[in-house]
Amino acid sequence: MKKLLYLLLCSSLLIPLTKAQDKNSAGLPALIDRDLFFGNPEIAAAELSPNGQYIAFLKPWKDTRNVYVKAVGEPFSAARLLTTETKRPVAGYFWSRDSKFILYAKDNDGDENFNVFAVDPASRPAAGADAPPSRDLTGLKGVRVQIYEVPKSDPDLVYIGLNDRDKAWHDLYKLKISTGEKTLVRKNTERLTGWDFDLKGNPRLATRSAENGDTEILRVDADKFTKVYSCSVFESCDPLRFLPDGKRAYMQTNKGTDLVSLVLFDPETGNTENVESDPLNKVDFGGATFSEATDELVATSYYYDREKKYFRNKSFGADYDWLEHHFPGMEIGMGSRSLDERYWLVTASSDTEPGQTLLFDRKTRALTPQFRIREQLPRQDLAQMKSVTYKSSDGLEIPAYLTLPRGVPAKNLPTLIIPHGGPWGRDGWGYNGLAQFFANRGYAVLMPNFRASTGYGRKFLDAGNREWGRKMQDDITWGVQYLVAEGIADPKRVGILGGSYGGYATLAGVAFTPDLYAAAVDIVGPSNLITLLDSIPPYWEAIRKVFYLRMGDPGTPEGKALLAERSPLNSADKIKTLLLVAQGANDPRVNRREAEQIVVALRDRGFPVEYILAPDEGHGFARPVNNLALFMESEKFLAEHLGGRFQQGGSPESVARLKEITVDPKTVVVARKVDAGSVGVPKPAADLHAATYHYQVKLEMGAQKMDLKVSTGIQDGGGSWTATEQMDTPQGPAVDTATIEKGSLILRKRNVKQGPVAIDLDFAGDKAAGKLTMNGQDTPIAVDLGGPLFADAAGGDLVIACLPLAEGYSTTFRNFDVQTQKVKLLQLSVAGTEKITVPAGSFDAFRVEISSADGGADKKTVWVTRDSHQVVKVSAVLASMGGATMTQELVE
Repeated sequence: MKKLLYLLLCSSLLIPLTKAQDKNSAGLPALIDRDLFFGNPEIAAAELSPNGQYIAFLKPWKDTRNVYVKAVGEPFSAARLLTTETKRPVAGYFWSRDSKFILYAKDNDGDENFNVFAVDPASRPAAGADAPPSRDLTGLKGVRVQIYEVPKSDPDLVYIGLNDRDKAWHDLYKLKISTGEKTLVRKNTERLTGWDFDLKGNPRLATRSAENGDTEILRVDADKFTKVYSCSVFESCDPLRFLPDGKRAYMQTNKGTDLVSLVLFDPETGNTENVESDPLNKVDFGGATFSEATDELVATSYYYDREKKYFRNKSFGADYDWLEHHFPGMEIGMGSRSLDERYWLVTASSDTEPGQTLLFDRKTRALTPQFRIREQLPRQDLAQMKSVTYKSSDGLEIPAYLTLPRGVPAKNLPTLIIPHGGPWGRDGWGYNGLAQFFANRGYAVLMPNFRASTGYGRKFLDAGNREWGRKMQDDITWGVQYLVAEGIADPKRVGILGGSYGGYATLAGVAFTPDLYAAAVDIVGPSNLITLLDSIPPYWEAIRKVFYLRMGDPGTPEGKALLAERSPLNSADKIKTLLLVAQGANDPRVNRREAEQIVVALRDRGFPVEYILAPDEGHGFARPVNNLALFMESEKFLAEHLGGRFQQGGSPESVARLKEITVDPKTVVVARKVDAGSVGVPKPAADLHAATYHYQVKLEMGAQKMDLKVSTGIQDGGGSWTATEQMDTPQGPAVDTATIEKGSLILRKRNVKQGPVAIDLDFAGDKAAGKLTMNGQDTPIAVDLGGPLFADAAGGDLVIACLPLAEGYSTTFRNFDVQTQKVKLLQLSVAGTEKITVPAGSFDAFRVEISSADGGADKKTVWVTRDSHQVVKVSAVLASMGGATMTQELVE
């Protein structure tokens, strides 16, 4: 039933937001509506076309960020819609080099399996359509597409990597944008992690991850690879760009030194020639800017407290200085440029300015304002961010950024520590939505660049090796002590909030320093380092050794013991801090088990814990409605325990969403990950019989509700049963038909029809074969299932009713998700019996719980009568429909 709903229904609802409370207190500025921080920006992420004639940008359409385009001289109100995504915002896009196409990538609910799409910005929508058609150039399921190169020599070509042959390693393909034609260039059987091309579009260098974690640079010869350079697992060596003559390439490396520098690398000899390193000898080489017109190196950059650019091209440098003079104190982002480099699309930003985007004509030095990011955000009420340093437990100096609330003395403030993710990354100076949001609520906000942060040299990076939960955590703890010693922080009102590694640091903080924090918010953070490393996605195989050497090797007794000791889950009994845990159900990096382990551990010892699970998110939340719900709860939670301010309520949509994604810890069961090879077919205790059942269905998606009617019929087809499920929808009738083998009740065929969509599948020999037809276009389906399918498609719930249900009964089985073309392993258990009342009457029924057995977000409850084994009610959370809920009740 829920599969049919997902395949056939799609809707959205725009709802005006409530106003924030106008709550001033103790000199703080007015409370700023959280929607201005975490809702959709009005306009963002503009890109100038290479021919300089058009500007593309992101703007909400049906409450989801999509790509628009306008001519340079047109107002933004004249822009045309190019994409029509309604589930997840377009995360990023780029122009083809000839300005004929815009390319973008999208995954499925945060699973990070990206496909590449193209749209022609000059084409017009078909009759009745809102935008021109987008073409899926790669069209693969369960595959992560990587973009390696967009060569200047052929604007219709993109070099991509596909891991369809081997999930861990990407083969190199040429992709023709205009047709979608893919041509295999090189199979990756050598553990290759990347490619570098000369300016003619020829692959010249490949990087390889050696078994010991070292990085090797290989010269690409006609029939082989030749190793010409290498650096150790704790060093870096990364080619950047070939010179115009194709003989040498710029490369950044810290081989044999502390700081990363820029060198020239000769692929024939392996020799390097130093170009430059930090003039102040403090930080790593930060980046290079090249001219698209001449291909020369025009500027380099280094990040101290703020970014500093050094110009090698006088014309570029003079223009940049002119822009800095016009925007004093701001950082100038040199964004996209026209191919002739007359026009730059630049952004001026600061800690209190999210960004003002302007078109800069270098010839006339005319500046034409385009838009301000988050225009309605009151800049005058935002707080300054300043850089600070303090000593850690062993005397190491830790750089950090401190944001203090406006209008109040910096004394005895409620304080929030926000460690960054990675951990091999860093925070920087500038506008930060989290820092500003919580400063507006009255908190002092500290964002420390603890040891293992990047950019400060190899010694600082390596100081974090095998120090998760120890010295890396000390760097955060000593930050709290620094703020207390300065009189800024009230020691009784300190909280911690972080995502990814920052989520780990949050859990480590409350587990290893249980008296330090009064409240904590963990967002997609790992609780058990051993299960984290066991479940990293296959395409991270190249850096697995890096994890083992920098964290601890679970393959050795010493490493496993270290990881166990540093896992907050194993110290959950020491936690005294009130905790809110947030997780994306489809997170491929830190899967939901990491969140639910710690939730269950705290629940089982009777300690309060709150849990938010977004069924349509991955590693972090991308949908604004989910972020609004998360931070609605987070600011209220922190205010209750730290004494900051908070905004009451929110939009009807975000309030409804918070209700949908809030999970009662009492209901959490840590999924027992099942070996796919051990999953067979449950043995039914009875067979189906010919009958027809009528159900009423209520579908709730945010603030929108829909009532539907469904009938399910079982007919005797001789050697098999034919199950037909028919539903009348606003889009027309939808029919799902399944052929089910008698006795075993194994699914053999499936057919779905509704409007322009048709799905035809045969299941035989543990394989799925067939096609999906949409608007007359066929997409073939061929998937190895690993075993037969059970209780799937039309009649699936009636098949469940044929099992030998009894209290304590459990089993596992397979389903097939047609949308993602992935096999799903499901765990079924009878949770007990209860009295259930539906329109057809009151019944004593088994409560059958069905959940994912492979880390997915599926969750369904089926009530089956004890005497007649009828399905009288079904309740499900539809992860594939953004977490919508479906309730189905028997009418007759």
